[in-house]
Amino acid sequence: MKLSSFIQALKQLTSIHFVQLDGIEVPAHFHVTEVGLITKHFIDCGGVVRKEKKINFQLWVAGDVDHRLEPSKLVSIIQQSEALFEGEDPEIEIEYQQSTIGKFEVDFVNSQFHLVATHTNCLAQDHCGIPPEKMKVNLGELKKETSCCTPGGGCC
Repeated sequence: MKLSSFIQALKQLTSIHFVQLDGIEVPAHFHVTEVGLITKHFIDCGGVVRKEKKINFQLWVAGDVDHRLEPSKLVSIIQQSEALFEGEDPEIEIEYQQSTIGKFEVDFVNSQFHLVATHTNCLAQDHCGIPPEKMKVNLGELKKETSCCTPGGGCC
């Protein structure tokens, strides 16, 4: 989700809800402790120089269970940090503490922000010898066709 879409979604809400991968909501008393621009400048395994930018929100849950971050307050926090974004509209990345810090993409579904799993991937598969994945087929589901290679078909 891009930053502009995230802000538009916030403006529709009266309260903010983040839902984890397992369907459990992040406790309503969460804080957003950081809003920042993360820039990753790297070379992939095929030798291509790449630059990736994301807006990062760090969610943190403390013991102050009466805390509630209002959507308008989060919009205000984002607006204070917009100078960091250099006029760009990058994708959002959410950091949230689990057994370790998890990094998630975010979707907006049914007035809730859903944390979406991120995955590693090779960006230069054509350069590093990874064979294309073969399509998995259940042989029992293949349509049986008649051929000469059937018993009594005369091909053998």
